[in-house]
Amino acid sequence: MEILILGHPVLRQKAKPVEDINGELKKNIEKMAETMYKFKGLGLAANQVGILKRVFILDISQREGKNKLEIYINPEIVSAEGQIAYEEGCLSIPGYYAKVNRYAKLYIRAYDLNGKLFERELEGIRAIAFQHECDHLDGILFIDRLSPLKKQLFKRWWKKHHKKLSN
Repeated sequence: MEILILGHPVLRQKAKPVEDINGELKKNIEKMAETMYKFKGLGLAANQVGILKRVFILDISQREGKNKLEIYINPEIVSAEGQIAYEEGCLSIPGYYAKVNRYAKLYIRAYDLNGKLFERELEGIRAIAFQHECDHLDGILFIDRLSPLKKQLFKRWWKKHHKKLSN
């Protein structure tokens, strides 16, 4: 699968709810996982690979050299509390990192691959990654959460970096 890069219109579209957990969805999730691991990402939302469905995957444990894939279908944040700032990056904005303020603790709800609803409490990097990927499903990128000054700096960086990519 190809990861869409900033500027692609699909990244700004809101994903539609998954209505049927079928073989095609499972196959796409498998391909998404291969892609995420290939590029060493902590998460990947379906719209980052051109699929406008409300599904994303996470694997925070790969930072320790392990693999424990987490699948979230039709995810939602039930409640959130606290604040944490963390330097985020994104496979759709290669090479750029910036501190983003997020909730420190989440209570979430989603479906698994068997269509079973589950609820979970998330904290730390897992909560941050969950919010980052949920944003993707709503057409929001982490750079949208930067201050106006940091957005200007990013735009300059991207222009310079983007030229490098096309040469």
